Amino acid sequence: MLTTDGCQQRRQNLWAQLPAGIDWVLIGDARHVQYFSNFRINPISFSADQKCLLLLQRTGEATLLADNFARRTAAFDPIVDREVIVPWYTHKKSVANRDHALLAALEECRDAWTTGTGLIETESVSAAVAAVTKPDFAQQDVSLNTVIRQLRRQKLPDEVAILRKCMAACDAGHAAAFDAAKPGVSELDVYLAIQQAAEKAAGSACVVYGDFRATNAVQFKAGGLPTDYVLKDGDLFIADYSVVIHGYRSDFTNTLAVGTPSADQVNQFEACRDAITAAESVLKADATGKAVYEAASNVFLERGYPALAHHCGHGLGMEHPEPPILVPESDDVLLKGDVVTLEPGLYIEGVGGMRYEHNYLVTDEGFERLSNHRLALQR
Repeated sequence: MLTTDGCQQRRQNLWAQLPAGIDWVLIGDARHVQYFSNFRINPISFSADQKCLLLLQRTGEATLLADNFARRTAAFDPIVDREVIVPWYTHKKSVANRDHALLAALEECRDAWTTGTGLIETESVSAAVAAVTKPDFAQQDVSLNTVIRQLRRQKLPDEVAILRKCMAACDAGHAAAFDAAKPGVSELDVYLAIQQAAEKAAGSACVVYGDFRATNAVQFKAGGLPTDYVLKDGDLFIADYSVVIHGYRSDFTNTLAVGTPSADQVNQFEACRDAITAAESVLKADATGKAVYEAASNVFLERGYPALAHHCGHGLGMEHPEPPILVPESDDVLLKGDVVTLEPGLYIEGVGGMRYEHNYLVTDEGFERLSNHRLALQR
């Protein structure tokens, strides 16, 4: 869970970035509500995808607005000064439009937003909510959503603590994959083994999603959720996935040989592994995304392979992907506190496709690697 100190620091960081004339802000992106208040509707619940609002005032007060069914799904109590929870379903009366519950909640706390100048998260707050609050649209040239997204890059310690838990669960899934990826086993069976191990390590039900696909000499590039395809000797199995816990996610990869790898597959693996090492050599605060990409891609070129065909990596946190983006034309510069991936991959017709990936916390001196799975074709 996020901490009181962390939520309060993030609010202070937000106010420091906003014009002095803004007295209150209304936030509607569920990730950003959590970012500042620790409140998140459980994505594995009957209220998944429902909306909530967070009202922050420059004077320091924080108010959560939600309906009663959304509120009850939260794994942790919100870190706010006030909760305005509107009954939506009471087991006694028919339900009305659920989105209108938030309008009723706004009416209950109008004392907090009818004084001074407000700013709304226009990308996430409905037109109906905007019409009710009537913020000063002269101020809306400041994108609250963009400001928050920029703040999200530099993780505070409570965020890193959740990410470490995600990493440990993802590590456990990768360890299980070594035993599961065998000839005669389906992609779905391998996924289920990974998911079970990850959730057991997490200690709770959580979201496990990503690429769980076989590649081979003919189908040398594949991604997405697992199918009923049965693995065959000579295949490769790419496990590139995230474990999402309390809104934060890991994201790292291993590619396993099904049976004995060929000499070409071993060479391909070694190029990917060494490309990660090369990218690590330039990974630190103030490095450019372009430089990190080039360090990995040059390893491929030096060994006679094509240039890295996709990103070398990307930022990580509450969505996928996040800045910074490590690509040949990137204008991103790494910041202390960024959490990023490095994931070079090679997809060779006649051999197969593979990629490998670790996750890192960027520091002034370099990085701390957060993922601890073993990069290898076989156990």
